[in-house]
Amino acid sequence: MRHLILAPNWLRFLIVVLLVLGVFFRFFSLDNKVYWHDETYTLLRISGYTAVEVKQQIFNGHVITKEEFAKFQHPNLEKGFGDTIKSLAKEDPQHPPLYYVVARFWVQIFGNSVTAIRSLSVLISLLVFPCVYWLCRELFKVPLSVPYLIIALIAISPIQLIYAQEAREYILWVVTILLCSASLLRAMRLESKHQSERDHIYTWGIYTTTLVFGFYTSLLSGFVAIAHGIYVLAISRFGWTKTLKSYLIALSVAFLVFIPWIFVVIANFKQFRASTAWTTMKIPLLRLIQSRLLQISRIFVDLNLGIDNNLNYLITPTILIFIGYSIYFLYRTTHPKVWLFLVTLIVLPAIPLILQDFIFGGVWSISAQYLIPSYLGIQLAVAYTLATQLYNGILSRRKIWQTILAAIIAGGVVSYGVISQAQTWWSNIVSYGNPQVAKIINQASRPLLISNAFGINYGNIFSLSYLLQPKVRFLLLRTDKINKIPQGYNNIFILNPSKKFQKEIEKKYKSKTYIIYQDEYYSLLKLAKH
Repeated sequence: MRHLILAPNWLRFLIVVLLVLGVFFRFFSLDNKVYWHDETYTLLRISGYTAVEVKQQIFNGHVITKEEFAKFQHPNLEKGFGDTIKSLAKEDPQHPPLYYVVARFWVQIFGNSVTAIRSLSVLISLLVFPCVYWLCRELFKVPLSVPYLIIALIAISPIQLIYAQEAREYILWVVTILLCSASLLRAMRLESKHQSERDHIYTWGIYTTTLVFGFYTSLLSGFVAIAHGIYVLAISRFGWTKTLKSYLIALSVAFLVFIPWIFVVIANFKQFRASTAWTTMKIPLLRLIQSRLLQISRIFVDLNLGIDNNLNYLITPTILIFIGYSIYFLYRTTHPKVWLFLVTLIVLPAIPLILQDFIFGGVWSISAQYLIPSYLGIQLAVAYTLATQLYNGILSRRKIWQTILAAIIAGGVVSYGVISQAQTWWSNIVSYGNPQVAKIINQASRPLLISNAFGINYGNIFSLSYLLQPKVRFLLLRTDKINKIPQGYNNIFILNPSKKFQKEIEKKYKSKTYIIYQDEYYSLLKLAKH
């Protein structure tokens, strides 16, 4: 790999341009996308309130305005940092508190606007670049080409942009995965240089600390730690070595520090099951496989195409073949210490999710946010292949790989352009139709929106409150019972009612309802005028 030491001028210039573009698009149009269902829960946790408290206060059968939602979407004097953690522990223990505590601190300083809260994720995403550079230097031992090329690919990766602009913890998880992976490789490298006991404790202490950050960012960091453990065990040739001992000590210490949240999950396991119930949704096996392959292709190209779009039958197989070749090339041309690390990072965090879906049914393995470690491993393998082949001694082969690099860059840049202009994206999933629903309601005169707290309605009502005009009134209910029928509204809409709720409304109003919007996840009905 000596020929990779110095990148040519054209490649350096290209990498700088792509990095600038990537940073620009991360900050561009932060408030354009719908502030969707899950993001409203972020601000709910930051406020320190629970959904139960919200339902008691505004899902009470009284007509309210959109201003009533504001109390539960920003920090206030009634609740402190402890309440933020309690809100997560009681209702959403699948989300450890690190990101939410940081976000609460951020919002107290910069405000709770959509731009302000999302800008925290953008700034965190900028840490990805130095972290991935460090990881590449430890992994490939190359000063320039591979680290810089992976920075360029991540800078224009659509999946990275999506999570860099979302008020959730996933981009912070990317940073912790990179940090703990790089610190592990550094600790293993220095271990072989007979460092002093003090330096030994220091280097493995860094790994332990980053592992703790990872655990308190995502429960799925446990799979990353297992991947690291299998890697260390394999490098140790399944024997008891000083490196293996150091790793087990680091893991044990990190686990002990994380025990308080483990107890939280166990004590609130019923709420944990409820908050992850959506992952048990059953879909046909063929659809599951198609969705999984489509998600992988979105690492490099994402035009928000539906799963049945014919263009996917060209894009997805092409990208998958290239990824497969990159992993094979990595295996054939690098030391086991290199390819084994990336293969374990790609495969091991994904296997439990895939097996869960195949055996019990569900959608864990097609939820992009849960496969972030695998995506990072794929990007590293692809970057290595490109950086190596661009220097191939045969001119014709270099031209082919330059063309492939140009195609990947074009796919990423075009994807960024499309994403930046869209109001909603596939990642908004249950709130995908909110901009269209809001447009319909906003065009009506004296509109009233009726809904209850069932399922996704709670989060989508909060999401819609960011899109609806002040003239819109809300009638929010805890159950399917309407005790009082308000007067004076020209247009009455019902958001995602159950069949029972729909019949109850029709009975109370003595009028029929009809669907004016419907997608895979919810519907908007309107009450026919007398």
